[in-house]
Amino acid sequence: MDIEEELRIIKRNVVDILPGLEELRKRLQEARQQARPLKIKYGADPTAPDIHLGHTITLSKLREFQDLGHIVQFIIGDFTAMLGDPSGRNEVRKPLSEESIRKNASTYQEQIFKILDKKRTELHFNSEWFGKMSLKDTLKMASYYTVARVLERAEFKERFKKKQEISLLEFIYPLLQGYDSVMLGNDIEIGGTDQTFNLLVGRDLQRDYGKKEQIILTLPLLVGTDGIRKMSKSYGNYIGITELPLEIYGKTMSIPDELIFPYMELLTSISDEKINNMKKDVRDEKMNPKDAKAFLANEIVKRYHGISEAAKAGNEFDKIFKKRELPSEIPSRKYEKEKVWIIDVLVNEGLAKNKTEANRLISQGAVELDGKTITSPDFDILMDSEHVLKVGKRRFLKIKGE
Repeated sequence: MDIEEELRIIKRNVVDILPGLEELRKRLQEARQQARPLKIKYGADPTAPDIHLGHTITLSKLREFQDLGHIVQFIIGDFTAMLGDPSGRNEVRKPLSEESIRKNASTYQEQIFKILDKKRTELHFNSEWFGKMSLKDTLKMASYYTVARVLERAEFKERFKKKQEISLLEFIYPLLQGYDSVMLGNDIEIGGTDQTFNLLVGRDLQRDYGKKEQIILTLPLLVGTDGIRKMSKSYGNYIGITELPLEIYGKTMSIPDELIFPYMELLTSISDEKINNMKKDVRDEKMNPKDAKAFLANEIVKRYHGISEAAKAGNEFDKIFKKRELPSEIPSRKYEKEKVWIIDVLVNEGLAKNKTEANRLISQGAVELDGKTITSPDFDILMDSEHVLKVGKRRFLKIKGE
């Protein structure tokens, strides 16, 4: 493969290349002359246990680099997670406990290799170097950057103007992320567009420490299933890659029509030509947007669960939503009591996070028993026969007495 073809693959879905395309071309040429792979860095703080589709945009780009023969340096920011990355936030972020970080980091390792090639991945924890860093080393690192420079960051600038708190830990976060690049000596670092400032700090620090400066590739942030905010577990608008096939399929079918083709471009390996043809067919009313969405849902489920499970999820979705039938498989629970309070069932069975959410679901008309909407939070279910409880559009539970 020639360099121009390699660049074409690398550039797909990339928002910015800094300092520019020519620098990337030169780095690729140098690597070929030296007969070595490029080292591509990506860091993720294990602040939540699950990887969702938003994360897969960068992971898929990393896999493309691996397929081109390069090495991925994946950093799990177990040390920096204790501080909290302020990117895209206008409030102080609470640091996580060490126990939460350990659990989340373990889950991350299991999930990233659903996409990445394990043989071409170097896995690092930044506590490897920060855990040993002396105060002298920390002050040396801090001396390379100024308060004025850090305040150029949009989130900090906004909070500073409003006289909102900015913790010192947050203030040094970009330096710590940048120092990861000093330690690894990577050629390229990739991240979301909200990470541009941090990535540039890494480039500056590499230069200050006498290292070759990394080239930066930024990728778009994925809009969540609500069509409004970026995908995030905290917003409840996410699709996790380890969720059940039917759940992934159903959530994908719930996205607004305007997200169909951005999702195809960012989350699948469907060719640009095929996507453009489908866009034209939808625009010319030769194809129903629902059919395009079903095609997308199948592709996403297929990627993480396989062809067979994708087909099953599609059939099951049609059965529930088109034919209005019950799912083929519904979890079942038994209760010893003669009657149970609906709120207790919702919370105990994980259909609601807490009683507040259970009340909200009922007030929104999202809870049905045997096909009838429950309107009162005081409702008791009589355990005289088997009942089917439905919450939202896709969650079902059979309950019965002993």
